[in-house]
Amino acid sequence: MQNPYKPYPVRIDQITVATEDKALRTYRLVFLNKEDEEAFQYMPGQFAELSLAGYGEIPIGIASSPTEKGHLLFTVNRVGSVSTALHNAKEGDIMGVRGPLGNSYPLKQLEGKNIVIIAGGFAVTTLRSTIVWMLDPANRDRYGKIDFIYGARMPGLLMYQDEWREWRERDDIDAHITVDREFPGWDGMVGFTPAVTEQVAPSPENAAALVCGPPVMIRFTQPVLKQLGFEDDQIIMSLENRMKCGIGICGRCNVGPEYVCKDGPVFTLAQLNQLPREY
Repeated sequence: MQNPYKPYPVRIDQITVATEDKALRTYRLVFLNKEDEEAFQYMPGQFAELSLAGYGEIPIGIASSPTEKGHLLFTVNRVGSVSTALHNAKEGDIMGVRGPLGNSYPLKQLEGKNIVIIAGGFAVTTLRSTIVWMLDPANRDRYGKIDFIYGARMPGLLMYQDEWREWRERDDIDAHITVDREFPGWDGMVGFTPAVTEQVAPSPENAAALVCGPPVMIRFTQPVLKQLGFEDDQIIMSLENRMKCGIGICGRCNVGPEYVCKDGPVFTLAQLNQLPREY
């Protein structure tokens, strides 16, 4: 069994600037050892700790899907010393990945259901993993209709643009991409994510809604889903912004009695309603 404190060594295979403001970069990482790659068994919704020697580690949601073999994807926001050091790293550099950590979206339980995926800004990472998993030919028949609602402040801050533009052309997923206000040349929807969710009006019948985004987006999306008829156990959210050490040792991620890094980060709204409103 892998020592939970010990990261796997990986090489930065590719770095891509993910947004116009250059604050987000996507890292394609490959394992140095084949046995480490085989041991790193994860599912969409989980996260990992990315580490650089001399700087420390940061918890980041896994953006790749288990169906994408041979590499891991992480999109990193430059907000602190570790993430800044990672932004200064170069292709070919060696770093560490510790994980996978936390729980995943309940994809087995969601089989046979229609899926509504609602994402805001940078928090689309693990939902990108989920969509790629569901659209894989080996998995697509397991799920019903898929609605993807994704928003950012402006077009240049929307991530994974090549992918969602491709999804908009498919007939087995409806991608509703929005920005907060009108921009020259923008051909998508306009409006805040909760308002677009209300406009799209996905049916709650035999459905589940997966929601991840900034706290303010989540706060205003919940009542929209409730108004549309979604029950609390049909609304599934990720509290990935609470992630800290990943193994419940530091005690900084807890919400009431729950350690988000071990018991989450994925919870239903029904579960969260039993906890203090600390998230």
